[in-house]
Amino acid sequence: MKIILQCLVLVSGLLSAISPALAALPVAVDGQPLPSLAPVLKEVTPSVVNIYTQTRVRIRSPLLDDPFFRRFFNVPDVPRERVSQSLGSGVIVDAENGYVLTNNHVIARADEIEVGLKDGRSLQAKLIGTDPDTDLAVIQIPAQDLHALQLADTDELQVGDFVVAVGNPFGLGQTVTSGIVSALGRTGIRGLEYQNFIQTDASINPGNSGGALINLRGELVGINSAIFTPSGGNVGIGFAIPASMASYVMNQLIQFGEVRRGTLGMFVQNLTPELAGAFGVDAGEGVLVAEVIAGSAAEKAGLQPGDVILRMAKNSVNSAQDFHNEEGRLALGESLPVEYQRNGKSSKTRLVIQAVPVIIGAELDHRLEGGRFIDLTPKQKQRNFSGVLLDELVPRSRLAREGLAVGDLIIGVNRQAVHNLEDFRQVLEQKHGSIILQIRRRGRAYITQID
Repeated sequence: MKIILQCLVLVSGLLSAISPALAALPVAVDGQPLPSLAPVLKEVTPSVVNIYTQTRVRIRSPLLDDPFFRRFFNVPDVPRERVSQSLGSGVIVDAENGYVLTNNHVIARADEIEVGLKDGRSLQAKLIGTDPDTDLAVIQIPAQDLHALQLADTDELQVGDFVVAVGNPFGLGQTVTSGIVSALGRTGIRGLEYQNFIQTDASINPGNSGGALINLRGELVGINSAIFTPSGGNVGIGFAIPASMASYVMNQLIQFGEVRRGTLGMFVQNLTPELAGAFGVDAGEGVLVAEVIAGSAAEKAGLQPGDVILRMAKNSVNSAQDFHNEEGRLALGESLPVEYQRNGKSSKTRLVIQAVPVIIGAELDHRLEGGRFIDLTPKQKQRNFSGVLLDELVPRSRLAREGLAVGDLIIGVNRQAVHNLEDFRQVLEQKHGSIILQIRRRGRAYITQID
């Protein structure tokens, strides 16, 4: 017992001796300042904003829609609404014009968008445009004393690079977390057409969506977009949209209010190890051209089914998603070099992005006024879909009143199958009185008649 007491006294004395040193850690070691992200974050955080949205949803009830019920119980004929609120983040990318990048899902269907700045200001924002296919959106706030982030060249990003996530998780306010780039080129997020995500282990939680992923130079490398989580919280797997993709989408939204994408006019598929061996390429390298559309850019460039696409511009193409991403980030009329292999020999050609064919409903029949119909993309057709997509719909138009919705797939007209716009046009030109549309929506089939 005496020995134990002596040890305790000795330990107590040592702690007393070193406690002043622990209370005042040095700001430098061997004359060098301790590493800190504080100087970088001091420049970055004023560019990251908190976004608050309100959405008014009309509550419908069969009883309240019944005039007799309302009159009997003296219920006023006033629309009933429920207001839903959501939180997110955004990044100021143009201080002069007040443009803010965020996620589409942060502001989708919002009636009011409010932006909170680091300096305490709260500003009303205007929606410039959205792109659900990449989950990006641009909003605008008054351009007064704003700080913008510079976009990094994400082609130089490597696995292992240090990154920092800045956002508004759980509505707590601006929060900073750090990590590394865990992987590049991630895909597989449901509901998005164009995917080329940066994966990071920097903590990203609900509310971080739309916030900034920066490098140690304080440059924007990505827009935080999604997390992988079995529990609703961070488990070290977050995804960000690369700044290069975000920049292209942003410029399109600012210029046109939408992203005007085109097509190269061919269908491609992944190469299995067996197919790769048969076509003389290494497994995991290239994509196989399965079909070339007549009159398309691919046909004009001389491509044929059976060709293997190896590179587009300066990027390797190793999957159908890679091909789709490259096709989707080029503007109409833009050309790109394509390297391909045919019968074991490599060749090069150039393809020009062409507009996706469009039909305005009123061009075919006045009863279809208000609808904009387009052909399916090659990726959509690869999912064994065929038909014509209702791409845009004017609110309160005849088609809207008949119950049609954007995203409806028209697979038949007047009991005849339609596979593309040309079929759609030919069937409607036959003039059979009423128009009977066979529609597929979210995996279910519907039939509607338009007189």
